[in-house]
Amino acid sequence: MRFLAITLIVHRPDPVTGQQKSTYERFREVVANAVLAEELGFDGFGVGERHERPFISSSPTVVLSHLAARTERIRLFTAVTTLALLDPVRAYEDYATLDHLSDGRLELIIGKGNGSAQRDLFQVTPEDQWDRNAESYEIFRKLWRQDRVTATPRFRPELVEAEVWPRPLQQPVRVWHGSATSKESVDLAARYGDPLFSANVTNPIEPYGELVDHYRERWTAYGHDPADIAIGAGTAGLFVAPTSQEAYAAYRPVFEGQLAFQASVGLEPVFPTLEDFVERSSALVGSPQQVVEKIHRYHERFGHQVVHVHADASGLSEQQHRDSLELFATEVAAPLRTALPDPPWGWGSPTNGANP
Repeated sequence: MRFLAITLIVHRPDPVTGQQKSTYERFREVVANAVLAEELGFDGFGVGERHERPFISSSPTVVLSHLAARTERIRLFTAVTTLALLDPVRAYEDYATLDHLSDGRLELIIGKGNGSAQRDLFQVTPEDQWDRNAESYEIFRKLWRQDRVTATPRFRPELVEAEVWPRPLQQPVRVWHGSATSKESVDLAARYGDPLFSANVTNPIEPYGELVDHYRERWTAYGHDPADIAIGAGTAGLFVAPTSQEAYAAYRPVFEGQLAFQASVGLEPVFPTLEDFVERSSALVGSPQQVVEKIHRYHERFGHQVVHVHADASGLSEQQHRDSLELFATEVAAPLRTALPDPPWGWGSPTNGANP
């Protein structure tokens, strides 16, 4: 099994102290967390893409380019690239450039994106967002594989023997499909034989499990070998401590701050108590053994080979955050690397055995 740390670069007051870092400080924190993730042996670091409050992750290619210069080994993910909002030609140019600057360490997780404000900003409607996502991906996929592309899309000008530069380093870059609530993204991933990344954050396990089941069914229906399936899954929170009592005590103020934020924006909590949150959500809060057992339980349902955890402190102190990540890396990730399988291509460049 492989492990990623990801950030959506949320920029709002600390849920415990109420203090808010400056934009400059928040970006410096993201860089420090990526460097720490590599130091601790994480396999990947992901940066989200959002174009609305309270996020400042509108330019993931810029952030990831900087992280490429500050790291050497860790693979760099988007989480997610909102292709429904983007011109696929421009997105291809940015990511092909980033692929070279990162020495071929780039992997994409694509999706339509969430939030009505960013849809309005890019004049995308709920009715056409899935069609835009699929069309943009199809063009993006061709650009990555072909020197000249001809296409007559609905949502951008046609391409006639178009040459787009630079050509990428990886042939091709690996693209995962982010899945939260809809079968459209799941079907798109299965159709092209691409890996799936389940959000697995907001709800209990079963809705996500049903989407994973649908992915497996469609994968086979499209004629792909089930042995080639790769699945990732997110987690709703992270705090690992030597004992469950210590973990609950440290994380309770964070959870209560999250509840207060949800109430302030009129959201009804899915998990009303910390105990319920730890029991029924994908949150990894507890002792190392408890967290290992929980990941095993989710693996039994999903059969996933990749897990992402939060890269941000999100209300924890800097020392609590670092201690938790260190304990996760040594006492959770280390045994699971051997106990649970890797993706079928192993890890690294898609030129080494991934489906084109």
